[in-house]
Amino acid sequence: MTNYTLEEKESFTVLGIGTELKSSYTDYAGIAKEKADFWTEVTQDGGLDKLKAVATNDYIFVVNEAVNNKMMHYAGVMTEASLPEASRVIQFPKGEYLVVKGEAETDEALSNMVTGIAFGQVLPEAKDFAYVGGPNTSVIMGQRNGLVFGEMWIPVVRK
Repeated sequence: MTNYTLEEKESFTVLGIGTELKSSYTDYAGIAKEKADFWTEVTQDGGLDKLKAVATNDYIFVVNEAVNNKMMHYAGVMTEASLPEASRVIQFPKGEYLVVKGEAETDEALSNMVTGIAFGQVLPEAKDFAYVGGPNTSVIMGQRNGLVFGEMWIPVVRK
């Protein structure tokens, strides 16, 4: 099985600018294109820079959450501040999290890689814990040796 850890995390809040993903949840190519288009837009229109300006750390959160039966996708930061551009304050619960670490050439490649490993390999093979919903996030933590590094955080419960 792929390298992963289970870590206890305190509750935390992410302020996000988001979009509704309209593709079917099984249309991976459609979802990937919608996410890429969203990140291009939020980067070019200055939304991401505004979020970074109020962040309590340097992490960028790539959040997926089901809200009112809609698939939502957010660019976010950890902060107690608010912004008029922000569309949601996302509450992550205190508890155990599946953590998958990774490195890739770009933020998008890292997010796609750790998401794929977590949902495509670790969770389907997990015998003693499960994801039961709630927001999940890949966390872009920084750069080293020319690569972007970060983690996927998914709240889980013991079976």
